Amino acid sequence: MLMKSIAAGLAGTALLATVAFAQNPTATTDKSPTAATAATTTTTTASGEWRASKMVGLKIYNDANESVGSINDLLMDKNGDVKIAVIGVGGFLGMGEHLVAVPYDKLKFVNEAVAYTGTGANPNAKPAATTTTGAATGTEKTTTTTTTASSSSKWYPDHAVFNATKDELKNMPEFKYSE
Repeated sequence: MLMKSIAAGLAGTALLATVAFAQNPTATTDKSPTAATAATTTTTTASGEWRASKMVGLKIYNDANESVGSINDLLMDKNGDVKIAVIGVGGFLGMGEHLVAVPYDKLKFVNEAVAYTGTGANPNAKPAATTTTGAATGTEKTTTTTTTASSSSKWYPDHAVFNATKDELKNMPEFKYSE
């Protein structure tokens, strides 16, 4: 029975492959590159840009270097500008988590790791630990431009700073996705 299934799978794959190879591309006499060809030959660099997929799950700390939550989602306007960060506060493994929406420009992104200020050894300490600098005032959209050799190749910041305690965030109105 197993041999029949394997033979049928191989025969089906062979049939699909022959159909794909049998198609002839249409010949064009125009030698100008099409838009798709021009787009693939042009290279662009995105140094200094962050991947949105890496922003989800990013830890949020307050000015006292206390973890207050993490980014669950980013909401943008029709122009593609990120306007709101949905932060998950509290809970354990997603259970009992309180979602709040904060203006994206109120977050301050930091490339350096958070310094461990407790006593004893920190098992999660990163090699080049420094403290976060400055308060997230939200008066302007700020991003740190200081990078180290280890963070210059990353496509996302180490963490974000939001000027609120965990209790203040929990007391904010809960964010719900409308349908």
